Amino acid sequence: MPWKTTLGMMLLCSIGSLSMSDTALADEQKATFAGGCFWCIEHPYDLNKGVLAAVSGYTGGLQPNPTYEQVSAGGTGHVEAVQVSFDAQKLTYTDLLNIFWQQIDPTDRGGQFADRGSQYRPVIFYHNEEQKRLAEASRDELAASGRFNKAIVVDIVPASAFYAAEDEHQDYADKNPLRYRFYRHNSGRDQFLERVWGHR
Repeated sequence: MPWKTTLGMMLLCSIGSLSMSDTALADEQKATFAGGCFWCIEHPYDLNKGVLAAVSGYTGGLQPNPTYEQVSAGGTGHVEAVQVSFDAQKLTYTDLLNIFWQQIDPTDRGGQFADRGSQYRPVIFYHNEEQKRLAEASRDELAASGRFNKAIVVDIVPASAFYAAEDEHQDYADKNPLRYRFYRHNSGRDQFLERVWGHR
């Protein structure tokens, strides 16, 4: 094949790839949730095909670049959280909210299950006004459902700087499946979710 024809085909392929990439990026959105141990929030999102990435990290505080030890000690103002990048054509923000509510105890502001302290409190961090509206509506709907006999106390606040956690905390469930399952069970999370939602 003449080199000009080959070059032309390469350029066409490149343009086509760029267009598809631009389209994908245009549909990519972010959502951020805190619900106690970030290992236990990250994994349920990783199981969904519309999720492009779920990153464990720290947010909500003032200290830049906090470490796991600093956040877990409770002195930074941050919470353990998960930032989800998702394809809005495959998964809606409401879908992500539904996943979130079914991973936590929304009536406990003092932490989640075995993890106690403000660094483990449940929070929804919204990235725009539409996310805020949908988060508040889903919270109100859950409160009105009667599923819980105590008030829903999950904070809904603007997203702020998010710091990815150390590598050993990313994809923890995949890297350490036995430890992950052991931790979830012993924390009491699995038993609570089975009692409230009828599943593990």
